[in-house]
Amino acid sequence: MKKIFAITIIVLGISAFAVQGAEVKIGYVDLNRTLNGSVRGVEAKKTLNDMVMAKQTVIDKMKSDAEKLEDEIEKQASVLTPEGKKEKEEQRDKLRRDTQRIFSDFQEEIKKKEMELMQVIIKDLREIVNKIGEEEGYAAIFEISDGNVVYWSKKLDITDKVIKKYNESTSTTTKTKK
Repeated sequence: MKKIFAITIIVLGISAFAVQGAEVKIGYVDLNRTLNGSVRGVEAKKTLNDMVMAKQTVIDKMKSDAEKLEDEIEKQASVLTPEGKKEKEEQRDKLRRDTQRIFSDFQEEIKKKEMELMQVIIKDLREIVNKIGEEEGYAAIFEISDGNVVYWSKKLDITDKVIKKYNESTSTTTKTKK
């Protein structure tokens, strides 16, 4: 609600300039699309996906081990002593708890890594948007991916321009670091 109010105030302020005859340039950018379309955004997603795949392999192995223990318990039920059966069930239960704990830890680790990677990119993207706004004389540039903008002309979308400039700036930065 606060965002809608703020956007309304900005639009009304810009409208006042338009009434006075000054040209008003408004644009919007979809930062989610920019994240998905920029080279560094794609690299970050690949890094996260690689982490998930590596973690999933470990979790799948642990689940498989727990299933094997369950099968052993079932197959050996008639020959196991009550103590032996109890011991195998405790091993199975411990393995299941460990799997669940590790899964939770992995989820938390991946969330942290995602935040870390995305915060850096979003900070850079905001700087690019500010630079485009200043250089090209925009009165306002809205971020549209949060869903608060109901309609904007496609002509106002500067997302592709932001992706291009961001890729150019990061390619220059990467070359400088090497």
